[in-house]
Order: sequence, then C-alpha cells, then structure tokens
Amino acid sequence: MLKNTFVKKTGFAFALAAMVFSVLPAGDLFAGDKVKVDQKITVYKKVSGVSGSLNSIGSDTMNNLMTLWGEGFAKYYPNVRLQVEGKGSSTAPPALIAGTSQFGPMSRKMKDKEIDEFEKAFGYKPTAMGTALDALAVYVHKDNPIESLSLQQVDAIFSKTRAGGLNDDIATWGDLGVKGVWTGRRISLYGRNSASGTYGYFKKHALFKGDYKDTVKEQPGSASVVQGVTKDNAGIGYSGIGYITSGVRAVPLSKKADGSAYSVDMANVMTGQYPLARFLYLYVNKEPDQPLQPLVREFLKFIFSQEGQHVVVKDGYLPLPYEVVQKELNKLEAGTY
Repeated sequence: MLKNTFVKKTGFAFALAAMVFSVLPAGDLFAGDKVKVDQKITVYKKVSGVSGSLNSIGSDTMNNLMTLWGEGFAKYYPNVRLQVEGKGSSTAPPALIAGTSQFGPMSRKMKDKEIDEFEKAFGYKPTAMGTALDALAVYVHKDNPIESLSLQQVDAIFSKTRAGGLNDDIATWGDLGVKGVWTGRRISLYGRNSASGTYGYFKKHALFKGDYKDTVKEQPGSASVVQGVTKDNAGIGYSGIGYITSGVRAVPLSKKADGSAYSVDMANVMTGQYPLARFLYLYVNKEPDQPLQPLVREFLKFIFSQEGQHVVVKDGYLPLPYEVVQKELNKLEAGTY
C-alpha cells in the first residue's frame, strides 16, 4: 500500500491509489505480467442524442490513447468523429482557452501559470480527469547489457548540472561498469522537446530539476525517441511505457544508488517502488453548476468504462482501479471541478 510520505515525495497524485489498495489486493488487477481491468467498472451504455465532432489538442504521449478511444466511441456513435493533434502537453491549455478543442490531454498536471490563465479567461479552473496510469521508462538498445540504473545515475547521464548528487559526469557505458566492447562506447542521448509534458516530468523527477545536456537529441514524439534508441546501440532515451517495442529494453530503476531497482510493471507502479510513474490527464472546460454537453460527457464516460479502460491496457498503459474511476466520474456532476 502506498504511504502518504511517498505520495508527497514523488509529487504524483496517487493518494487515491493508496485508498484503493487498502481495500483491493494488487493481484485483482495484476496477475503475473498480465494487466486486468477491474471488473467492478461498468460497461458503457449507449444513450440517445449524441452527435457531432470533437477536437483533442495536447500530449503526444496520449496520441494513440485518444485515437483508440475515438475509434471505440465511434462504434457506439458512428457519426461522431474525433480529431486528434498531439504536439505536446503545453499546447493543451491554450487550445482549451481558445475553444479550439474540447479535450486537452496532458502527461503532466497543468502548471499554476496555465491554470491562472484559464481562470482569467473563464472565471473558474479547468477540470482535470485522471484517465490512466503511465510509467515513464528509460530505454536502452535491446542488446545493451546494463542491468539497472539509479535515478542519480540517470541524472548524471542526461543532465549537465547533476543535481542528483553525483560528482562525476557519466559519458560512456564503461562509466556505468559495462564491460567488453561497450566500455569505450559514448552514450548517445535521446529525449523530448520542451513542449512535451514528458520532458518536464523527466526534468523534475529524474534530473532533480536540473538542466539537460546540450547533446540530448530532442525528438518530436515518444515513438521517435524509441526509434532512435532502436537504431543506435549506444543510445538511451525516455518515454512512456506504452511506446516500448522489441528493439529496446526498459531498464529497472532505483530511487537511490544503494537501493533496490524495480522493473516497470503495474505492481511496482502501484506500490510506489518504481520511481517514475504518473497519471495521464484529460483536461476539460466544465463550468461549475452546469452539466457538460452530452457529446463531451459521454466520451468521458466511455473512457471510464470497461471498454475505455481496456483501451488503456491495449495501448500499453495501466488501467484505473474501480474506486479511482468512481472518483473521476463524480467530477462530471454539476457543481464539481
């Protein structure tokens, strides 16, 4: 079960998961390596009067999720179309403010400045819906023999400021103790651009708010990061676990140099042992005391249904427990945000 101190230290909103795991064994959702959707989550039921078009602008990490949710929703409402544009989480708030999108997917929480700008425009705050759980992975080439990394080592690999505390820069695989032909190979860095929520999350939690090295090859999308590492056997990069392929390997991570390293799986994410985990958010413009328009409301209800959470699993992310789903659905009621 998650501890409150863990939630405070890591900064991601898993306080709800702590409540869930006090009543729900992890085995109900995670059996071996197979992720299961909580069977208490209800099946989506079609309603009448739903039609029109939807726009989603924001996180690249959530591109596939939004597209798959749109395809699943269209099976119930064939005349509904969802247009998805994913250029980074920072593009979501301006689009919501301008009214060019109904949905703002973000792989991080809105910053205070972004919330203030929204509130200045509308007089109330945006509504954040936690739609899925993601683990941010550090990827190496599939043939790389590195067994594990601490966050301090990850920081010294990617950051020029080394705020994590290591005195020495890590520039070659030999610096990490990798032997043989790997010893002299210079580490090749792949990352996201500054518009990405993943970029910001990694900077805060893996680089201890330090600065990236100038040698990081910034990529326009998560898939590009994985593709770069796949083609570069000396490469290392970071992106959501949903983008893993057979050409790369997600390295087990530890919070401290002398701590145990944990692989990316649901059990380790939900207990807080895997150090880079987060909610994937969908922001909407919901006026207090007013219901959402039916099309937007039903799309959100679909996301938090059995079908919607199966999409989460299909895309390689982790589904929400029932109690968390209910908490999120309550936000759709008039008067809450």
